[in-house]
Amino acid sequence: MKDKITEHSIQLFEKQGFKETSIQDIVDSIGVTKGTFYYYFSSKEELLMDIHLGYINYLLEQQSKILENNNSCKEKLFEIVYMLIKNIKKQGSAANIFFREMKNLNEERLALIVPKRDEFRLNIEKLLNDGIEKGEFKANLNAHIITFAILGATNWSYQWFKPNGTSTDLEVAKIFVEMILEGIQSN
Repeated sequence: MKDKITEHSIQLFEKQGFKETSIQDIVDSIGVTKGTFYYYFSSKEELLMDIHLGYINYLLEQQSKILENNNSCKEKLFEIVYMLIKNIKKQGSAANIFFREMKNLNEERLALIVPKRDEFRLNIEKLLNDGIEKGEFKANLNAHIITFAILGATNWSYQWFKPNGTSTDLEVAKIFVEMILEGIQSN
């Protein structure tokens, strides 16, 4: 039931917004009582926190698997970009909630999310720095700025990419990485 509440909440938050969605809206959408909601969550904000943690923990887990493999830095960069684009089909709604509704978490809850978000970013930055050291990327590359560019491009994809559209997730990832590498790849 907890998963069902979460799934319906994600859809409602995406459609109506977090503040505009009431607990009553959530329980009405699945035909249960508020008591059922409160059995699993102490508040709507706790539910939002659960959505955020589920999303970022999943991304960190997937990123960790990629970073641990023996592929080149270029290949790992592609795998991370592809994972983020491919993830839109599975978790596009949760991603929209993650990016749009973070402002509705209190400081205590943000303190649990922001370090995880930063860890994901810093892992990419480290990958770029490793690629610079290995000669796979330009020696004068500003890995910090390029990391934000990569995340900006991939994160914004949640707004426009349609998994069943004319381009596949793999094609989009290849285009992104080709664009990135032609700007940072060592000669």
